[in-house]
Amino acid sequence: MKIIKLFLFMCLFLSCISCNDDPTPTIAPDTGAGEETEEGNENVTISLSTTYQTIESFAASDCWAPNYIGTYWTETEKEDIAKLLFSNNITGGKPDGIGLSGWRFNLGGGTAQQGAASGIEDATRRAESFMNPTDGTLDWTKQAGQQYFLEKAKSYGCEQFVMFSNTPPVYLTRNGKGYSASGAYSNLKDDAYDDFANYIVSAIDYFKTNKGIDFDYISPANEPQYNWESGQEGSGWQNSEIKKLSVELDKAIEDKGLNTKILLAEAAAWNYLYETDGDNGRKNVIYNLFDNASSSYVGDLKHVAPIVAGHSYWTDGNWENLVDVRTTVGTKAGAAGLKVYQTEWSMLGDGYSSSEFVGFDNASYMDIALYMSKVIHCDLVYANVSSWSYWTSIDQERWNHKNRFLLIKVTPAGGDYGDITQSGTHAATKTLWVLGNYSLFIRPDYKRVALEMKNTSKELFGSAYISPDGKKVVAVYTNLSASRYDVRANLANADIESIKTYTTSQTQDLEEESIKDTGNSIFVTPNSVLTVVYNLK
Repeated sequence: MKIIKLFLFMCLFLSCISCNDDPTPTIAPDTGAGEETEEGNENVTISLSTTYQTIESFAASDCWAPNYIGTYWTETEKEDIAKLLFSNNITGGKPDGIGLSGWRFNLGGGTAQQGAASGIEDATRRAESFMNPTDGTLDWTKQAGQQYFLEKAKSYGCEQFVMFSNTPPVYLTRNGKGYSASGAYSNLKDDAYDDFANYIVSAIDYFKTNKGIDFDYISPANEPQYNWESGQEGSGWQNSEIKKLSVELDKAIEDKGLNTKILLAEAAAWNYLYETDGDNGRKNVIYNLFDNASSSYVGDLKHVAPIVAGHSYWTDGNWENLVDVRTTVGTKAGAAGLKVYQTEWSMLGDGYSSSEFVGFDNASYMDIALYMSKVIHCDLVYANVSSWSYWTSIDQERWNHKNRFLLIKVTPAGGDYGDITQSGTHAATKTLWVLGNYSLFIRPDYKRVALEMKNTSKELFGSAYISPDGKKVVAVYTNLSASRYDVRANLANADIESIKTYTTSQTQDLEEESIKDTGNSIFVTPNSVLTVVYNLK
């Protein structure tokens, strides 16, 4: 998540020491715990004929460490990290990586070129820009580390690319900074909307022309509901200002002859998509941007995607809230004819229910990864998201944050708090592998299908997906209970040829097992995530 919110939590810590076929969820919320069932009982039914949203990607972002890693670290380290993120190869039963099918590229604001004068104290939270902060000239050699990982993503077969902007380039901002002094309003100069739009399009065109990378989407306004006043790059935006920028951006994309779509509006939390109380100049996004009765309507612009994007922060503290908020999102978006993208989540904040999470001090890396799986599941099943993205793909582990904000931990030569420009070592975390339980197996164009499960609860849940050719079914189960559970499934009218499972637990990282007899029980063990892959005849 954004560092200003992370900083507030850190201070507290240190002071203490889619458009879908059917929006209806397939799993009803329940408060009971799953119990081990007798072997031989079929506890799961998967109905392949009942389909929901089409999955487009599982992704992560390149804020902020990838630019440093890709620029300064050894080729061996960089390549090994890229493999973990993007490879979908399974060698001898061991996955080489998690096969991310989406990658989010930060179009930085130029605070890294400003250095200490940027006002952003933590150098690792500054970002480069292709636009020179002092004269507005363009230099495509900047963001070299990010370009490295972008090209690696493409080479490994990553299919969806999103460019996003936390702030306009500092050359175009009101205060000459990458964060805002304008509170709830955009930091972009009044006369620079067309300049910003043309700059964005020039960046998209550069990658298409010179790197062969097509950006499917451009997200020009990130978390507009916040007042980004320090700590990292960011700007507030009124819905009316987002419309003004979208109009200019739509025109610039059309003039350049590009196919990139505009992705709106990266709401800072799901509830901002539909809440009508308070600051409606920045909230109630579904209505304000996508209802033609609104003065901020942009749904008629050619290059605006019929997608509403939001972040899964702050509404994830307990099962009831996870289900209720996301059900509302799925229903509201479906009624408006919009697909849903979840474009950013990490385990931020301190509002997690003590009955559902052991607390940050006591949590293991696996506890944190299991909670992420709960969020992914609810976003997929109740909000019907077509794309799910993690926040920071790579970062240093500091302030005892464990793997709450990263998939891959990097340790510079000087240690966790060392200079990130000094090459060091990396380590895959449980968060990486649990995300892989989804991303490696649920590929673009898979559809979610109906799954019914006995004893489903906040501790035991699952979802299922079918491949476009109908020859593969993937089911993902999470078990936070103390008992193992038989998830052998009845797949009506399906002829199963073979089954493989992949388990992530305290001691396993997507460990593969072949099920020799398709009628055998398949157990998801306590505190684990299990992916079951059915190959059909």
